[in-house]
Amino acid sequence: MCRWRLRDFLLDGLVLAFSVVLAGCEYESQGLFGGYLVLNASGRPLEFHCTAPVRPSRAQEILYGATLQAYLHGEQIGQTLLEKAKTAPLVVFTDAPAVLTVRNFTSLLVACVMPSAEEPPPDPVEAAGRLRRDDGSLGPPPPFALRLHTFQVGTERLSILQDHRADAEAIAQRWEPLAAEFDLREPFGRIREAVDEARRSATRAP
Repeated sequence: MCRWRLRDFLLDGLVLAFSVVLAGCEYESQGLFGGYLVLNASGRPLEFHCTAPVRPSRAQEILYGATLQAYLHGEQIGQTLLEKAKTAPLVVFTDAPAVLTVRNFTSLLVACVMPSAEEPPPDPVEAAGRLRRDDGSLGPPPPFALRLHTFQVGTERLSILQDHRADAEAIAQRWEPLAAEFDLREPFGRIREAVDEARRSATRAP
């Protein structure tokens, strides 16, 4: 594990965390990498963690089948990252649905930031409100057999595990104070760059 921590005051006690799993051809020879960034409400980092590469064995690929991705992203990588963190965030956000399975191993609220969907112009009366929340469910389960519940908070579509759909109300309430000013997608880019740098540094080390 690589880790660094900055001491900083927490603005009104509001803390958010972001988790990313890096995969693809670029990392194929090394495996999967996980990154976890904790920010205060001003967007300043409080903690950063990244995992050593995780590479499934051929036996795991066979035995886990379609559930392998959820197992690796949530239970193996996600759980390891959460256990290393010292600060408890209001919500843990990810951009990979498979990471949501970590919710089965933690009491923390976990939500996936979904791609933006084209929507009609907002109703003027509705837009005047502080937040808009729409309950709904995604269509067929994804290939890794996750059942998701999706809802909207402000301009963001969020998904959580169907088995933990009761978390939606708490996530909306906790995200409300920051929804208008905090860019949920920007921290994921920071994590990817930081993990890439850690990975390159490791390969350069003698």
